[in-house]
This record gives sequence, C-alpha cells and structure tokens, in this order.
Amino acid sequence: MMEEDDRMDPEDSETDEAPSWSPQSRNRLLAVNSDYAGDEEDLDVSTDSFNDSEEPLNKKRGTVGKGAPLTGIITPAKTPALKRLGQSIQRSISFRTEARPLPAMPSIRTRQKASSFPRRRNSQLWSDTVDCTTQDLSAKEIKRQEIIYELTQGERQLIEDLNLVKKVYYEPMLTLNILTESELGQIFGTLDSLIPLHEDCLTRLERLRGAEKFVESVGPTLTQWFPCLDAYITYCCNQVAAKALLDQKKQDRRVDQFLRLCQESSFSRKLDLWNFLDLPRSRLVKYPLLLKEIRKCTPADHPDEEFLPGAIELIQSIVSKVDKKTGEAECQFYRQALCYPEDVQRVSEIMRSRYIYCHGELKSTKGHKLHVFLFELVLVLTRPQVSEGSVQFQVYRQPLPAADINLEDIPDGEAGSSGSFRGAFTGNDKVKNCFRVSSRGRTKAQSHSLQANDSFNKQQWISCLRQAIVQSRDGETHSRRPSGFSPDPGLCHIAELSLNSDVEMMG
Repeated sequence: MMEEDDRMDPEDSETDEAPSWSPQSRNRLLAVNSDYAGDEEDLDVSTDSFNDSEEPLNKKRGTVGKGAPLTGIITPAKTPALKRLGQSIQRSISFRTEARPLPAMPSIRTRQKASSFPRRRNSQLWSDTVDCTTQDLSAKEIKRQEIIYELTQGERQLIEDLNLVKKVYYEPMLTLNILTESELGQIFGTLDSLIPLHEDCLTRLERLRGAEKFVESVGPTLTQWFPCLDAYITYCCNQVAAKALLDQKKQDRRVDQFLRLCQESSFSRKLDLWNFLDLPRSRLVKYPLLLKEIRKCTPADHPDEEFLPGAIELIQSIVSKVDKKTGEAECQFYRQALCYPEDVQRVSEIMRSRYIYCHGELKSTKGHKLHVFLFELVLVLTRPQVSEGSVQFQVYRQPLPAADINLEDIPDGEAGSSGSFRGAFTGNDKVKNCFRVSSRGRTKAQSHSLQANDSFNKQQWISCLRQAIVQSRDGETHSRRPSGFSPDPGLCHIAELSLNSDVEMMG
C-alpha cells in the first residue's frame, strides 16, 4: 500500500494571516484557552515569598490554555483542563491530582520573558502584624502561621478582584450597551455566585485568627467549607466558550477600546479582563498546595494533624472533579468547532473522545500552519477558518486513530537532507523540531511530517502522542481481553507522564 506523504496542493495553502497557536495540554484547571492567561505559578511558601498573589501569568500563545483564542480558546490544551484553561484557556492547565480518574494530560508550556507589568500587591507577612518577640514560637510554627495568613489574605484579595470585575467591567459594559446582557452572561458565567462563597471562607478564617492573631487549627474549618467549591464545576466548564466569545467580541472596536482603557488604568494592575476571569480557577488549584505546606509545618502531636490529611484529600478530589468536567466541556467545545469537507472524516473516535491531550499549531512540510488536536482517541489535523467572527477548524486529511499511529522522532537537520524531506520546510537546510506521524489503518496509509516552533513544544507533542497511543492500544486490548485476565500491575500506567502546563491560547 502506498504511503501518502503530507503535501498540500497549492490551492490548499493557507495565508500567513491565520492566527498561530502553541500546543496546549489538557490540564484545564491547571490549563482552558489560552489566551487564557492564567497558569498557576509554583507555590513557594518560604517566608519571603508571601508577597506573591494568586494572579495568573499573562501569557499569550501563539495560539489553548491554556491561549490564543481560537477566537479565544484555551492554549495548548492539554494539560489539565483547568490549567490549559488557565493557560488561558488557550494554553491549558498542568494540574493533575493523584485522584484523577482519567489519564493526566500534559500541558504545553511556553517560555516567555518576564513581564514588566506590575502583577503583585505589596502584601504583609503574618510576622508584620504581630510581635513575635512576645510569643514563644518556634521557627516552624512561625512559618505555619505565615502560610495560614497567606491563605487568608488570598481570600481577601480574590474577593476584592471579583468585586472589581463586577463593578468596573460587567456593570459599565451593560450600562453603555457595549455588550448585551446575554453576551455578558456567557463571558462572566457564574462569577457573581463565587463571591459569597469566598466571603464565607474569609469570615471563618478571620474568626479563627481572633484578637491574638494566632490560628490554632485550620483543618476542621476548611473541611467544612471545601464542599461548596463544587460550584466551580459550572464556572470552569464555561470558560472555554467564554474565552472564545470574549476574543470574538474584541474584534469590535468599542469593546476593544473599553477593555484597553480598563487595562491601562491603575486599578487593573495591568491585568486584562481574562486575567481577572481566570483568577478563580487559579485560586482553586492553589488550595492543595497551601494545605500541603501547612501540614509540612504542623507537628505530629498538633491538633490540626488529625484533620489536615482529610482536608487535603477532599480538596484534591474536588479539583480533580472540576478538572475532569472542564476537560469534557473543552473536548465538546472543540468537537463542535470542527467542520468536515467530507463525511468520511467524521470518524467515531472523535465523538467517543472524552478529553483532549493537547492542541496547538504545527507546520506541515510545506510550511503551512495547521491547528492539530490530539483527542483522547484520535489525532485531527485542521486548518483554522474565521466564519462570521468565530473560528472554525476545517478537518485536513483523514483523522488518525491514536491506536493506529506510528510516531517517529526526526533528528534536527535530517528533514532538509534526505528522503521525502528534501526541500521541505521552505528549503531550510537545518530543519529542527520535527516529528512524523503515520497510520496504516482502515483506509490508505497516511504520513504527516510536522514541525513544532521549538524543541520544548516538540517534546510536549511527542510525550502526549506516546501517552495517547499507549492508552488507546491498552483500551483496545482490554476490550478484547477474555474475562478473568489479570494484567501485570507493574505494567499499568507505564505511559503516564507528569508535564506542567502553562500554555495559553492566543486570541
């Protein structure tokens, strides 16, 4: 059977005006659309790090989050759904917890220069609010109090930011008829309902602190409060569509001008509207980190030690649940954005996929830009098209079922000197960051040679593809396995990867 190398006809070529995306991994909580600017930073709870706020990085993908919007879609999606989201929702989240029922989705992280924008508040430390010399406290207990104080201050700052979003963005845009009430409802989702939840948490934490400004046990209080965070399922599941609509509406001059004026104002701290809308997700994924750090500083005989393990397990299960649901919502959103030139391209694996490992921009051998989606069960190459202000993805060639994919890592330089790569990639003699996917499945063989924008994204794609291939083949094996068969436990989850997802989608 002859292989069909990936060559585009001249009439299939794309213009350079198409938006570019970086691969996004599916960690939507930790990673939905990317222009999602919201990946969570690594938590450093040393006493000199408490000035850091929960604000997400303002990443812009070439894209999907975490991301460039596909008109506002999460950047490389992969990644935990939340994070990808977080990556803006265009560059998606790398946030997976141990309890996650589905395979973790690696997220694609882009390296960016440090922003000159002021992103952090000048926060106090707990030790600035009390006279530590009058209390007989160990260094470990002081650090424990600092982390609890950071938890409390984070709630206060989140409440301030969410109220600011309501008063400075939502209400003026509605009053000035910049957007309709329906459009604002889609973009802001259930944000307003989250404010009372965090006000309740802040009240509880401040009550614990009391007049002496010392917290004995925080575990029981958080264990009682965490279940209300199920409300984040609705909010985070809406983020992919919200980001897409926001990016679409930014094409309107009035909307863009209003948002720019707000971002340039002092109250915004140079954050754009999406940064603010992504703050709740960013906050949610930080709770497990904070609690783990609190526990590290808690003595074995401390009263809190009885409650902290259960509180950590509870919040991790909630975050996993939100991430899973967000990933499913992201997958559904992108499935609906696909358009098929031929009915034969509507393979069942697309509809049966529950989540996306990653997605983003790759180049073909001719240098044409493709937006590639690695769904749970299938790899889909597409060409983005703007229709009536929204982005759709036209499926290019036949989708490749993950179980049938052969993956080949192409060493740098090989593509420009040998085989079917001669003269490919715009004639560059030293072509880099390439890999090949081929399939000898149900129909004629296919082969696609693809180029990532750097070595980091190439490795992210290869890692995601390997995981998808192994998981899909394992799934087929299980479906054909006779009842009573017991696999070697040492071989289970052999392909699971732990990749951070920071990518955001470009809008």
